Amino acid sequence: MTQVQPETQETAQAFANAAAAYDAAAQSGDMFRILAPDGTVVRPDALPSPEQRLHLYRQMRRARQFDERGWVLYRQGRLGVFPPFGGMEASQCGTAAALTKNDWLFPTYRDTGAALTLGLPIARTLAYWRTSPHGWQMPADLKVLPFYIPIATQYPQAVGAALAEKRKGTRNVAMAFIGDGGSSEGDFHEALNFAGALNAPCVFILQNNGWAISVPTATQTKATNLSHRALGYGILGVRVDGNDVLATWHVTFEAVERARRGEGPTLIETVTYRVKPHTVADDPTRYRTDEDTAGWDDKDPVQRLQHHLLAEGILTAESDAALQKEVADEFEAALAEADAYPDPEPKEILEHVFAEPTPQLLRQRAELLGEL
Repeated sequence: MTQVQPETQETAQAFANAAAAYDAAAQSGDMFRILAPDGTVVRPDALPSPEQRLHLYRQMRRARQFDERGWVLYRQGRLGVFPPFGGMEASQCGTAAALTKNDWLFPTYRDTGAALTLGLPIARTLAYWRTSPHGWQMPADLKVLPFYIPIATQYPQAVGAALAEKRKGTRNVAMAFIGDGGSSEGDFHEALNFAGALNAPCVFILQNNGWAISVPTATQTKATNLSHRALGYGILGVRVDGNDVLATWHVTFEAVERARRGEGPTLIETVTYRVKPHTVADDPTRYRTDEDTAGWDDKDPVQRLQHHLLAEGILTAESDAALQKEVADEFEAALAEADAYPDPEPKEILEHVFAEPTPQLLRQRAELLGEL
């Protein structure tokens, strides 16, 4: 077992009980769940169609393939530092799958799985995490913002996008992600108040994964149910098992439909766990032990749905193997595409800042070209 340094023992202990708290919340009905960790159904009335369940499984497999291959590529020097999200696929894929390409997605730096689910091409995503300009510009047919590095700034911006859609008379919504640590930022609270006061068609996803870098949730807030923060702003708050993709999709789909009908915003807390390090360059052994994460291995969201689909006959061992091979082949083809992108030129750093270059940008571009 990995040993935690003495000064972090208190922090490690604060989260040693995270798995137990998760189970207690589920058993008390404090968070919505459709599948138990072993894949058995606890809410048959809320099951989506077999086709939707299989679609969600495919999206989680695609996300996990990216996460696992990303680690290898990073160690090979073929991908930059990126935040892994393995173990949080249900929280990301289940929520983003409730959107259409007409809706807005405001992801944090950890929400690669959500962006892939909505349709961001894998090759372009790889280019983004290679810091290449080929990954800076989002596809024209997709309303996905670049992954936000500043904490919580995406929340009020998502409200602005939602209000713009409302003024245009569309039924489109905006979805923004944040972590438990980010929910202590001022922008988070300002956005919820802003959205509630103006009835913005916005869905806020609060991924409570237990950690704000090396600080456990129990240290950075005394609140034990972060969805209750919605009450202070007069909007709906929902708490869901973030490792149950069927549950996350169910509550998010309902929230999205409420927003489309003009019934206002929703805050959804997805209770999950950051099994992986903060980034691939992080060393989590400095602040937690292997025992802190051991309880979450049995709650793996991909395996949970896999067990269910196999038990229901929606998936067979053969079709599962074929699906996983298809997902792996898709990634390798995208990797080859990303590898074939031409090397970026210095001038490209100024080309996607504004739709119409400002005088300052034009001057900077001329100076840069002059130096080159």
